[in-house]
Amino acid sequence: MEARVRPAKRGEEEALVAMYEWLFESPGRRPPRWDPDRAREVLREAVESGASLVLVAEDDGAFVGLLTASLDIRSVRFGQRCWVEDLAVDPRRRSEGIGRRLLADARAWASENGASHLELDTGVARTDAQRFYEREGATNKGISYSWWL
Repeated sequence: MEARVRPAKRGEEEALVAMYEWLFESPGRRPPRWDPDRAREVLREAVESGASLVLVAEDDGAFVGLLTASLDIRSVRFGQRCWVEDLAVDPRRRSEGIGRRLLADARAWASENGASHLELDTGVARTDAQRFYEREGATNKGISYSWWL
């Protein structure tokens, strides 16, 4: 059966938080300040916000994919940006087109909401994810730096 992509609904936050475990598996890692309670609150706000998108891929009642995106900065150089913060697919369901459909729906939503571009970052060790983004036609590749505060 093929997974169906749809916007997440209020009340699904617990199931959404559980999908983050897919991002924490190697080569990923759990962020130092990961707080499931805070994650549920942020997801609830995102589900209700017009400036954010939370998508799920669902197959036979089970969640098999997640994407979160937000309209954030209005770049002086590039215009409105849409940032994909999280994209996760059940490891047992990868390479079935689920990530492609999630990303395509996010790109359409971003465009419909005035974004000029969509960005995301990924870990250096996530070579499978990098190959996926390149197959999906990413036009730029960069390096990002971050600091824990």
